[in-house]
Amino acid sequence: MTPTLAGRYRVVTADLRGYGASFKPEATLDLSNYSFRAMAQDQLALMEALGFSRFHVVGHDRGGRTAHRMALDAPDRVASLTVMDIVPTRHLWETWSAPVATDYFHWTFLAQPAPFPERMIEADPDAFFERCLLGWGSAKLADFPRIEAYRAAWRDPATIAGMCNDYRAALRVDWDLDRTDAARRVGCPALVLFGREGAMAKHYDVAATWQDYLDDMRAAAIPGGHFFVDQSPAETVRAISAFLDGLPAL
Repeated sequence: MTPTLAGRYRVVTADLRGYGASFKPEATLDLSNYSFRAMAQDQLALMEALGFSRFHVVGHDRGGRTAHRMALDAPDRVASLTVMDIVPTRHLWETWSAPVATDYFHWTFLAQPAPFPERMIEADPDAFFERCLLGWGSAKLADFPRIEAYRAAWRDPATIAGMCNDYRAALRVDWDLDRTDAARRVGCPALVLFGREGAMAKHYDVAATWQDYLDDMRAAAIPGGHFFVDQSPAETVRAISAFLDGLPAL
């Protein structure tokens, strides 16, 4: 998807802190180092360092939650927001149910105190993360051409710890931040994309969950599950391009 978009736009991609090749700080006692606010500040600082004062933001999963926080905390810099296959963090916690917990068990498992989930995952990281890739709607390993790069990342104990700290922060830091900001809405144009066969679409009217968070929203279902970006890259690019093409030039 990124190479296609890069043919028409200047595209900047970055791993979130704790993930991939990015810095993996020690978690503080309150886990604020791994909040979406901290991750948003990373991305805002990166864009400033690269010379971009205003830009469009596109994020999938944890990247989408970071993008949402960027749009809340820096509305003068985010020209548009695209979130992919998520419902708002506060909405997910406040509507947590047995069916959601069954499909999204990792939210509470990864949030357990260290080092319990880390040690469990380190025993067989491929089994755990491949279960995640395949368990959230209609995906198969062949849908992920860069699977070896994923495996290299998720076998790193520091990355496993970073991922766990992200989920711990979502429960213990971000939920409080989101409740504090419950009256705030994103004012810029926003696009909500979700996998037609994914777990979120199965349990939620995804577009409806965003109605109270976004002032100017479009929404569309893309063929595939949670990882529709990998399963249906052409359809994803078309949806994002059509959205961006309809906005004023930066």
